[in-house]
Amino acid sequence: MNTTHTLFTCHTGLKALLGATLLSVTLLACQAPGTQPATETAPSGSESTQYFLEPPAPRSYDAFIDTEINVSRENAITRAVQRVSPSVVSVSVSGVRESAASRDPFFDFFFNPGFVREFTNMGSGFIISEDGHVLTNEHVIGRNARTIQIILSDGRTYDAMLVGRDEYADLALLKINSDEKFPHVTFGNSDDLMVGEWAIAVGNPFGLFEDGQPSVTVGVISALKRDFRPNPQEPRVYLNMIQTDAAINRGNSGGPLVNSMGEVIGINTFIYTGGTSFGFVGLGFAIPSNTVIRILNMLVEDGEVRLDYDAGMEWTGITRGLAFRYNLPTLQGLLVVSVNRDGPAFEAGILPGDIILRIGTEPVYSQNHAWALLREYNEGDLMSIELFREGRRYQTEMLLRKRQAMLPVP
Repeated sequence: MNTTHTLFTCHTGLKALLGATLLSVTLLACQAPGTQPATETAPSGSESTQYFLEPPAPRSYDAFIDTEINVSRENAITRAVQRVSPSVVSVSVSGVRESAASRDPFFDFFFNPGFVREFTNMGSGFIISEDGHVLTNEHVIGRNARTIQIILSDGRTYDAMLVGRDEYADLALLKINSDEKFPHVTFGNSDDLMVGEWAIAVGNPFGLFEDGQPSVTVGVISALKRDFRPNPQEPRVYLNMIQTDAAINRGNSGGPLVNSMGEVIGINTFIYTGGTSFGFVGLGFAIPSNTVIRILNMLVEDGEVRLDYDAGMEWTGITRGLAFRYNLPTLQGLLVVSVNRDGPAFEAGILPGDIILRIGTEPVYSQNHAWALLREYNEGDLMSIELFREGRRYQTEMLLRKRQAMLPVP
């Protein structure tokens, strides 16, 4: 029994040794002749380079198919972008800003002496004339701007000056300090827009691209004639705005909104986030091009916006203190304080003490809102006004006449 067990054990060990020997011989035989084991490194200076993935070899296309593919890649959007991109610029503004004062002079004297800090704003804009006039949003320029620089799409940088600004409409006109000729945009008619047509937003989001190359986002015209006041603490009132779902982010402000023909139909201004801080949620708004052109002509001529008609009356906003002092109803509107006997307001039956509730179809919320509404009218228009007088509401119409030049007193 012991002899048999010993023989079986030796026979088994012999078979295992023979199997291991055959396996090692087989593995060596599988290696290509002359190759080194995997653990050895290739000699330095080897000319061949091995990649995990080899670069694809150049492919040869059929000439007809290649041309057809390239043609199909070009469409109305790509052609519109090519047309407008050379005129889109980045706007860099630097200046100083003082800390806001509190309501307590004692606290300000000891604890808030008025710190001054530098600020830098980045935004977008576009060239509107061959001589280098640039249009952007007023909030891009801000207040107390010391230096303004314009960066073109090819990377060239120029200093610029402020020609005019309008805080209510949020528009600013700049002029590049150069005698060169620049490519400029072509304006389209914003009154001809259709909901659902293509809208292309061009600009420099977040100031990411120092070389000036604009970025492009595409969407549609979501709605027209949107009235909006995003911040009740600010004087800006946005009327007849274009709504789009083309992505508009920080830094796109002041850039153009373009149609499929490459024409500027608006200026990208702000987004609505629904009270969140998640950035763009599909609600972007642009000032219509026709509004821009009307205000732009005033800025070029006078550096500010002036009405071309005279309503012939003065008003003030209704506050709680004013209502309590004069026993006025607490209505949202404007209190008429004086009327010119030779003006349109007197001819329309408006008297001092009347409260203006509506201008046209829009309710009046404040003086700033009223000024924004008045800018929608021109000389010769018939303005409808809703008044409140002695507990009753009245409707009247006022024919706007051209503003007369003030003659010097002899």
